[in-house]
Amino acid sequence: MSYLKRHLTQTILRATATFPAVLVTGARQTGKTTLLRREFGASHRYLSLERPDIRARAQADPIAFLAEAAPPAILDEIQYAPDLLHYIKEDIDANRFPGRWLLTGSQHFALMHGLSQTLSGRVAVLTLDPLSTAEVEQQAPSSIDALLDKVFDASSAADQPSLPIELADWLLRGGFPEPRINPQVDRQLWFGSYVQTYLERDVRDLAQIADLGAFTRFLMLVGARTGTTLNMTELSREVGVSNPTIKRWLSVLETSQIIYLLQPYYRNLGKRLRKSPKLYLIDPGLATFFLGLHTPESVLQGPSLGALVETAVVGEWLKACRQQGEKPNLYYWQSNTIAEVDLVIERGGALYGIEVKATATPTPNHAEGLARWLALVGSQARGVLACRVDAPHALRPSICAVPWHLAW
Repeated sequence: MSYLKRHLTQTILRATATFPAVLVTGARQTGKTTLLRREFGASHRYLSLERPDIRARAQADPIAFLAEAAPPAILDEIQYAPDLLHYIKEDIDANRFPGRWLLTGSQHFALMHGLSQTLSGRVAVLTLDPLSTAEVEQQAPSSIDALLDKVFDASSAADQPSLPIELADWLLRGGFPEPRINPQVDRQLWFGSYVQTYLERDVRDLAQIADLGAFTRFLMLVGARTGTTLNMTELSREVGVSNPTIKRWLSVLETSQIIYLLQPYYRNLGKRLRKSPKLYLIDPGLATFFLGLHTPESVLQGPSLGALVETAVVGEWLKACRQQGEKPNLYYWQSNTIAEVDLVIERGGALYGIEVKATATPTPNHAEGLARWLALVGSQARGVLACRVDAPHALRPSICAVPWHLAW
């Protein structure tokens, strides 16, 4: 499998210039180990705590193990030996030279709790998501401001080349490196193994789930709800477990970087916290697998296409923010009359709205919710309609339709 340059690399380099330790987290199989070994293997010694012999040495004599590691070092899968964090803290306090420790790990609760307790102020925590379309095309990393300028300036967007990735292919194979880069990989087998090996094992163990059948049912129902407003009571009833259990399982999926909960936008922060978020799987390939969609025809002609395109657009903005090491200021807006804007980006006091439609023939009516939102928030906001057009064009006053792949 060939290697694609990851945009997070530049952010890791920035972090290693000032932080003694950098932790790269993310879902399983997003390429954390590959990135660090490819980009930093020449300067940092590599040790994998997933190996039982190395893990045993680290747990039996952590001081001797860290001396043997002889930083600068990469410690892979740190969650397997979380007590090492206490000794890494001592090492950092004795020598705060930046970039000495590069760590990887899944965002398990115990790991993140250990970081906040031991390495606060000493570690930069970054997230590596599945590949973005820009990474697949090996485009240079862009700042969030540059991306916003590209999307919301119709004249510059019109100069952008078309994306070689077909929409159906992106929704089916997603951005996990192995099924994306290697066309020989059987997509159904890969995602089936991913669910069994990582989600049903790792996440189930993490959440201490006894009823595998209920948890598997929960995963399938969550996958089927991508792009919809979260209703925990309904999910609880369909899975057959309590509301607190659903809340705990969702929290584990969110911490494990499988799902993203998009909060509603209100000027009043208290209202944001009281309203229900929208649920998205971060990778569209995993979403189509859970939905039982395995062919381009079933995706493009099925009733879930709108939610899946929306999932792809929200996921790409989430990746873009994390690649820059930024907290995503991403929201959705919904009025009392059900008018909605799928994605609202808050940036430097300005607001940017993206409405997503699966149509290839947009009309002004498709942007009705966007127009209402623009009228409410005023001149500091801009809006576009992302859909399946070939090139940007004006749709309504101050609103352009843009190709789905130019929506980020």
